[in-house]
Amino acid sequence: MQVDFYHLAVRPLDRVLPRIAERVLASGERLLVVSAEAAQREALDKALWTYTPDSFLPHAQAGAGDDARQPVLIAGDTGAVNSAQAIALADGIWRDEALAFGRAFHFFDDDRIAEARAAWRSLADKPDVARRYWKQTASGWEQAA
Repeated sequence: MQVDFYHLAVRPLDRVLPRIAERVLASGERLLVVSAEAAQREALDKALWTYTPDSFLPHAQAGAGDDARQPVLIAGDTGAVNSAQAIALADGIWRDEALAFGRAFHFFDDDRIAEARAAWRSLADKPDVARRYWKQTASGWEQAA
């Protein structure tokens, strides 16, 4: 299982997450996007509709109807009712339930860097977990670890 830590230092999550969602869907997989904050879930829902004029990412918020059929489901918890193989932790909070997925994307900003470092360290002794740390720079993403 792979965990990618994404340190948001330049562009906000609503500009980064749609690109990740596109890649997950292009690989034939489904994505569960998790945030404990209702306002953030609403903002991400809007971002997935509007991030580029010519794009379409099929998605819904949990509870909006037929969650199991959604290629991208935005939810408040890690229950993958859409049979997602990938999970995006959008609110900067690491959840060990993410380890049940094939791939996890852990997004965090400077306000949550200490928690992200603690999560990084907690995964170090898990032999079945590959970790990568990505940091935004003005020229793009740089793999830092």
